[in-house]
Amino acid sequence: MSNLEKYSKAFLEVFMIGEAMLTEDLIYQSIPEWDSVGHMELIAKLEDDFSINLEMDDVIDFSSFSQGKLILEKYGISF
Repeated sequence: MSNLEKYSKAFLEVFMIGEAMLTEDLIYQSIPEWDSVGHMELIAKLEDDFSINLEMDDVIDFSSFSQGKLILEKYGISF
């Protein structure tokens, strides 16, 4: 499984959304599932799946599907 597939799967599983909803335009609070609780569930899933620990500033800045990829690249994860 590629990093992009793993990343995408985390969104699909945590938010229980269909693949059609998973676009580069998906942003925080654009769907009911991505609220503050969903956000922390997503962060925990990504940290587990990629064996990383995100800094608090990165957790706060993680505001969209596309922004998340940029943040994870700081931790050596390539897409």
